[in-house]
Amino acid sequence: MLSRLFAIIRKETREVLRDRIYLSLAIAVPLIVTVLLGLGFVLDVKNLPVVFYDQDRSSLSREYIYSFTNSEYFRLVGFVAGPAQFEQLLQSGAVRAVVVIPPDFSRKLHGGKQVAVQILVDGSFAARAQIVSGYIAAIDAQFNAQLLSRYLAGKGVVTTNLAPVSTEGRVWYNPSLESKNSVVPGLMVITLMFYPGLLAALVVVREKERGTIFNLYCSPVRRWEVIAGKAVPYIGVAFLDYFLIFSLSILVFQVRFVGNFFVLTLAALLYITCCIGVGLVISVFCKTQVAAMLATFVAMMTPSLMFSGMMTPIASMDRSAQMISRVIPASYFMGMARGVYLKGLGFFYYLPDFLTLLLFAAVVYGIAVLGFRKRVG
Repeated sequence: MLSRLFAIIRKETREVLRDRIYLSLAIAVPLIVTVLLGLGFVLDVKNLPVVFYDQDRSSLSREYIYSFTNSEYFRLVGFVAGPAQFEQLLQSGAVRAVVVIPPDFSRKLHGGKQVAVQILVDGSFAARAQIVSGYIAAIDAQFNAQLLSRYLAGKGVVTTNLAPVSTEGRVWYNPSLESKNSVVPGLMVITLMFYPGLLAALVVVREKERGTIFNLYCSPVRRWEVIAGKAVPYIGVAFLDYFLIFSLSILVFQVRFVGNFFVLTLAALLYITCCIGVGLVISVFCKTQVAAMLATFVAMMTPSLMFSGMMTPIASMDRSAQMISRVIPASYFMGMARGVYLKGLGFFYYLPDFLTLLLFAAVVYGIAVLGFRKRVG
């Protein structure tokens, strides 16, 4: 029994090693994709281009403008002379926000009256527009507090208790609030889902197109031995990808890592095994490589990207989306990867997730074995 299994493993390993270009792409493509997405997939909202339409041109309006440009969140593009200019800048995407200061800005403030400042935000990126509005509200509140403190100090009023309740915020697990600390581990999950699964999805169907599958149909090799023998070499290639992607995350992106490497590695090995199993299921039931690639994209890439928690926490999704996430192995490994990277959570904390992935692997390999029917003709 073991001799037949090892024979299949040796055969598939030779197939992988024989095609140098195929092997190089299998290793290089996940690394290239991780680097490109890791550099381009930036969620940090900083250095937002902003212009000012200052109709007051007073020292107080300049102080108000300085409260924006003095932060790391906004970058001064310049000043405009009228609505036509800032409308063109907003339409072209050259700026993300326009601050319109009215001509009676300083006069009303010195007179103790309320003044309205118009803020125009580019809403084509809805999430970013909300963040920009929040930044502006915070800067406004800070500027108002400074004005109130200055006014009360001029009246001889002690301003130490101007805000009886103050907050002191501390961010756990990602103190620098850098998006790379969550994005890069997430990219590892998506990459290890799609590319190993895609390679496995072509294993059986490629032999169907070549006609060499009949050699297996006629051989005494059992069905589970065929599936296991074909899975092992690709698990090895994907496991090598995992080590390289992990090294990139630490050495190139310098992602915060406080957890146990062996816990993450064990989780990655189990996750890769599940992904290879899904690819084999697709390969067993498809008849052409094109169909297998399309099925892999629809069945693996899209659900993993949308429902794994990569972009939106699963707890924030609606009930139907949460139900979908429960049958996707990427959603379990996503929580494990980020938890080990940023929180240092150990094996026993994720024991239910390990057991779930084990059950998932048993199911998909069972389906692959049952679907691989040995027949002649």
